[in-house]
Amino acid sequence: MANVMLSRVQQRQAQRRVRSHASHLPGGTLLRGCADAVTPARVVMANPACDLDGRQPCEHALVDGGLNKALYDYEAVLQARFDSVEQTLQAVARLPRDETFPAQAQQLTRARLGFELPAEMLKRSWIEGLDMAALYAHCLFEAVRVSAKQAPQEQDDWLHGMVIDDEFIAECGYHTLDITPCADGRLQGLLPFVLRIAPTSESVLLKAYAGALFDIDLDLSDWTQRELAQRLSARLGARYLKMAVYHYSSSAPSKEGCAAHGSDEGAARSAAITRLEQLRYGVAHAFGAGLGPDILVLGLDTDLDAIRVHLPDAQGEPSEAVAVEAAQIYRETLGMPVAQARAHIMQSVDRAAASVGSSASAGLKRLVTQLIEANLSQIEYVIQHHEGRYAHLGHGERFICVGDSIDELQMRNLYYFAHLDTLEEGAACVDVGLNIFEKLNLSRGFPVPIMVHFHYASVIPGARERAAERCKRVMRGIQARYAGRVPDGALKFALCVSDVTGAESLCLIGEYCVRSVRQEGYDA
Repeated sequence: MANVMLSRVQQRQAQRRVRSHASHLPGGTLLRGCADAVTPARVVMANPACDLDGRQPCEHALVDGGLNKALYDYEAVLQARFDSVEQTLQAVARLPRDETFPAQAQQLTRARLGFELPAEMLKRSWIEGLDMAALYAHCLFEAVRVSAKQAPQEQDDWLHGMVIDDEFIAECGYHTLDITPCADGRLQGLLPFVLRIAPTSESVLLKAYAGALFDIDLDLSDWTQRELAQRLSARLGARYLKMAVYHYSSSAPSKEGCAAHGSDEGAARSAAITRLEQLRYGVAHAFGAGLGPDILVLGLDTDLDAIRVHLPDAQGEPSEAVAVEAAQIYRETLGMPVAQARAHIMQSVDRAAASVGSSASAGLKRLVTQLIEANLSQIEYVIQHHEGRYAHLGHGERFICVGDSIDELQMRNLYYFAHLDTLEEGAACVDVGLNIFEKLNLSRGFPVPIMVHFHYASVIPGARERAAERCKRVMRGIQARYAGRVPDGALKFALCVSDVTGAESLCLIGEYCVRSVRQEGYDA
C-alpha cells in the first residue's frame, strides 16, 4: 500500500477544509477544486426539497427526528470503525521493527480496532517486510464481521422504528416485496435509510445487480417458491411485488450516475422497465395470464437520497410516463400539519395513477404513499447531516461483496454488492465492480478486498458444506477471470457463510478455508 497515497480519512479531511473555506457560500452549492486550491468556478445546486437558506426551517411534520438521529448515530459508528482501519495500519507501519514489534502491533490493533492481526504475518515481517495490502484486507474483513456481530445492539435503536415491516407489507396485500437495486454502493443503505424498510423483514428479498439488471430465471424461481409456499399454507389472496430501483445523479448527471449504463439516466430507467416486462411475460406464459407479479419502478437521486415512484399503467405494466417525486412532495407539504400533509401525498399518488389509468390496487397505492412519506425523513436526514447533498457524490466503497447480501451491514457507499449464484451468471456485475475498484483502489496501490458470502439452511443436510464449496468455486472463478488484468496478489478474499435457519452469521468457513484463503489471497 503506497504511503504516498492519500487515505480516505485524509481525503475526507481535505473535503471538510474545502467546505470550511467556502462556508460563506449559499447552502446547496456544489464545490469544485482541491483542498489547497479552491477554484472560484462553482456550480450552484439548489435543493429541490427545501430552500436551505430560506426563512422557513427544513423541518417537516412527517419526519421522524428520533429515527433520523438513531440512524445517524449508527452511520457514525460504522464510519468510524472502517475509517480506523487505515489510521491504525499507518500507526502499525511506524512502529520500530525490533523483537517487540509483533506484541506492540497486536496491542495497538486490539486497542483501536478490537481484534488482532494475523500473528504469522507479523512474525515474518523482519525478513519479508509487512504486507500492508494483506493486512488492510484482513482488517476490513474483520471490521465487517465485528459490525455483523454487533448489529443487534448497534441497530436496535432504529430497527424497530422502521415504518414498513412485515405487518405493513401484508396489510398492503403482499406476501413478498422483491427489491432489486443497482449493485452500486451508494444504494447499500436503501432499505433502512432511503425507504425506511426493516432489512430483517421476512417478506423482503434484496438482490442487487449492476444496473438493476436482475436475472429473469432466478426471479422466476423465487416467485415460484414464494407462491408455492403461500398455497401450501392455504394463504391465498396476497400477491408478489417486484420492485426495480435505478439511480441517477442530479449534481453530475453525465458522470456520477449508474456506471453500468454509462451514467445515462434514461437508459438505466428503460433497462429496469424492460426486465420487469420480461419477468411478467415469463410468469404469464409459464403459469398463466394474470399470475405475473405486481411491479413498481423507483428512481433514486443518490446525491439527495430522494426517490421518484413510477406507477404501473392500465395493464399493470411498468411505465415511465408519470412519476411521483418525493422531493417535490417535501417542498409542497413543508409547513403543513401531519394530517394535511398525509392527505396531500395520497392525493398526489391518486392523481398520478389516474393520469395513466393505472391498474395499481389500493394496497399498492397505500404502499407507494408510505414509501413517499418514509422518504421525506431521509431527504431531511441528508439536509440535516450532509448539508443537503452528499459531499462525496461518487463511489467510495471499501470492498466488494459477491453472493448473498449482508443484511447486518447497512450504510451508503460501504460496499459494492453483486448478487449471484455462480460467477458465470454474475460475471457482468463483478466486471462493473472491478472497473470501479480499479479506480478506487488499484490506482492508489490498494488491494481489492472481495467477500464471497452465501446463505445456507442448516435444516437441510449438507447445506453448509455446499455453501462453503460454492464460496471456493466463485473465488477460483474470480481469480481466473481477472488473472493478468489486476496485479498479482491484488485480489484479497474472505469466504463467509450465514445460516438462514440458525444462529451462525457471516462466519469464516473453517480453519482449512481460512488457511486456503491466506495461501491464495495473503500468500501466507
